[in-house]
This record gives sequence, structure tokens and C-alpha cells, in this order.
Amino acid sequence: MDEIAASAATRLRAALLDSRQRWRDLVDMASDFAFETDADGRFVFVMPDPALGWPASELIGRPARELLAGPAYVDGFSPFQVTERVQRRRTWLWRADGSAALLAFAAAPLLDQSGAIVGARGVGNDWTDYDRFQERIAAALRRGEVLDHILWRTGQEVLAPSMMGAVLDELLNGLGAVGAAVITFQTGGAPVLVHRAGDGATDMLQPATSALAGATEPSEQSLPNGPLLLVSPCQTRFGENAGLAIWRRRGSRGWNHEEKLLVGAASGIVRMVLEHHAIQQEMARQARTDPLTGLLNRRAFLEEVGRHMERLDREEQCGTLMFADLDGFKPVNDSLGHEVGDRVLVRTAEMLRAMVRPSDLVARLGGDEFAVWLDGADHMTAAERAERLRQQVPEELGKLVGGAGTTPTVSIGIATREAGSTEPLDSLLRRADQAMYEVKRTGRGHWRVSHEGAA
Repeated sequence: MDEIAASAATRLRAALLDSRQRWRDLVDMASDFAFETDADGRFVFVMPDPALGWPASELIGRPARELLAGPAYVDGFSPFQVTERVQRRRTWLWRADGSAALLAFAAAPLLDQSGAIVGARGVGNDWTDYDRFQERIAAALRRGEVLDHILWRTGQEVLAPSMMGAVLDELLNGLGAVGAAVITFQTGGAPVLVHRAGDGATDMLQPATSALAGATEPSEQSLPNGPLLLVSPCQTRFGENAGLAIWRRRGSRGWNHEEKLLVGAASGIVRMVLEHHAIQQEMARQARTDPLTGLLNRRAFLEEVGRHMERLDREEQCGTLMFADLDGFKPVNDSLGHEVGDRVLVRTAEMLRAMVRPSDLVARLGGDEFAVWLDGADHMTAAERAERLRQQVPEELGKLVGGAGTTPTVSIGIATREAGSTEPLDSLLRRADQAMYEVKRTGRGHWRVSHEGAA
């Protein structure tokens, strides 16, 4: 009987040891930190060994609260001294290397026979990487939502200034900023504040320019007693240097990593809008200019002359229209080819530009016909210019055509609209045109003035 009892006891001890080992293995495999504490909150059991880099021998007998790190300890929660069962309660613990780890704990109090709490027991799993991954996912989703909304708002606009306004407004709303601006840098010139939103753009131009100098990525700039500035460079495909600047009020929280990423991505949209604006401007320029000479075309010239006449009427000033037509241009084209003909037209345009002021207008109406509008000039001033042009054109164009063929000359018609006149533009155009053709009819290569009221 004693042998049977001894054998049973031996088997029971073996079963208990096996069960204990199985329990230890399961806990070891299923958790990153398992513990027991006593009534004073000191560790009496820790596994695995090491746990969070701590050798178990260094933790046994040590107050468990010393491992608590960060806000969890400040909030008062400790898995090592619980008064009831808890599940998935997260807290930060110090690792042996001084870094912090976020663990999700399941813990329960240990009770004696009277029901008094004499310690705690629990297991924890390391969520540090998972939690940071979740934070990154959430931040990326938020960043994507803000960018999607910026793109949607931008897509509702047609003109580039309105598109840029939408971008900056959405950045202000999405980042809690008080001001934003887009700055461009012209070669050899001062920086230009081309777009702005919110407050303080003028004051921020200089510090934003300094912060953008040499910047290759979004960067935060600390301004003494000033707003919190964040800048991001952006260069267009057309070579234009520009930068996005955004700022918060003094005393606000700083710019975090995700916000810098958002501003960096938004600067790509800013670059897109700047390129769109450049294309719009180029298309507008091409729609108004002659592609060969760069002068205004007929339509743009007539529109501008109409506006100049309205202004001169208000100021009670005169204005003069000149029509200039090259004589002998067709033979040049026919005998020397269109390449030489084009050079003749370009040189004529250069001579016309050289004889006017910035406020005057020069146009190529088509073929070898040109027009000039002189602001505030009477027919005497125009005649002086015409005489100079009459002498200069054969001299300069003769250098291009050489001795082959006839050297082109110019026939010029002049019509002045006097101060206080009510003559409409079409009548003025007709008079200048008739004067020019009268020159053509009577020998070419000179000029003629048509006075108001002439048939």
C-alpha cells in the first residue's frame, strides 16, 4: 500500500512538474512579459529571462513601479498593483537599454484566504511596433484625405490664381496655420510674393526667403519671438524656383513629422499650379502675339489701342496711329527664300520697337504690314519717327538682302486723333490705311499724314 501511495505521489509530482513546465512554456511563448508581485508591489516572479532586456535576477525584489515609463505612470495605472481584473490595458515600460516599450496587459489581483490583496499577476504583449505602425497608418490616411480634398478643391477652379488660393486655404484649415504664401525667385532679382492666404505674408517674406535658401526638403525655421515657420522648396519643370511657406502663431505646437510630409506633398501641388499658370500665360501671350516677331498681333493691337484711346480721352490727350508697309518684300521672298524674308520682317520689328516708348504699341498686322500707336504724340512727332524709319529701313534691310534683288523700303501712313476728338477707332484705322496706300500709289518709300475729316 505504501509502495502504491509512493508511486502515486511520484506520478503526481511528475505531472505537476510537467504541468508547471507546460504552463511556463505557454506563458513564455504567448507573452513578452509575465510577472507576479507581492503586497508591497515588488517583483517575485518574472519571465521570460531576460524580459524587455532585463535579467530576471535584476528585477526580483525590485519595486515594479520603477519600470513604469511615460504618461501611463502619470495617469496612475499600473498593471503591477491592480484591484480587479483588467484586459488589454496598455502602459509603457522601460527597457533595459533605456528605451520605452508599449505593452498591452491582462492582469488580476492575488488574494489570500481572507480575500485581501497580497499582490498581482499578469502577462503583457509588446505593442510598440504595432502601435507605431497604426499611428503611421492613421497619419498617412489623414495626409491622404487632406491632399485629396486639396486636389478636389483645386479641380473646381479654372484659373491658376484661384487654384492656388484653394490650395493655400485648405492647407491653413488642415494644419491649423494662420498664414501661407508661395514665393518665386527670379534670377538676379528680389523674391516675389506671388500668392498668399491668411495673415502676415508680407512680414514673413524675408524669413521665409532665408529659410528656403539652399533647402531641399521641408524644414522648420525657428524665429526669435516670431511665428513657427515651415517651408518647402519646389522647382517647376520650366526652371522657375519657388517655395511654399506656412506658419503658426507664436506659442503654438511645433511642426511634427507627418505635417512636414503633408507640406512636402502639397508643395508638389503648388508646383503643378505654378506650371499650369505658366502654360496659361504662355497660351495667352501666343494668342496675342505674332510668333515670328513677338509683336502684338492684329486682334491684340486693336484691343489695346481701344483701351489707350479711352484713357487718353479721360486725360484729354492726343494719340497717333502709323501704318507701315514694306515695299519690295515679295521679290525678296521669291528670289532669296522665306528664311531671308523672315529675317527682314524680324529686323523691321526691331527697328519699330527701338523708336517707341514702353507706353506705345507695336504690332505686325499680317504679311509685311506693321502698325504703331504713339501715346500722347501728334502728327509732327509721328512724322519725325516716320522720316527716321524711311531712311533706316533701306540701310538696314540692304545688309540682309545684299546685292540680290531690290532693297526693301517702307511706305507709312499717319493719322492723329486730336485731344477732345470723338473719332471712332475704325475711322482712324481707315485714314491711316488710306494715307499709306496713297504713298504706295505715288512712288513708295516715303510717308504721308492724313488729317481728321479727310476722305
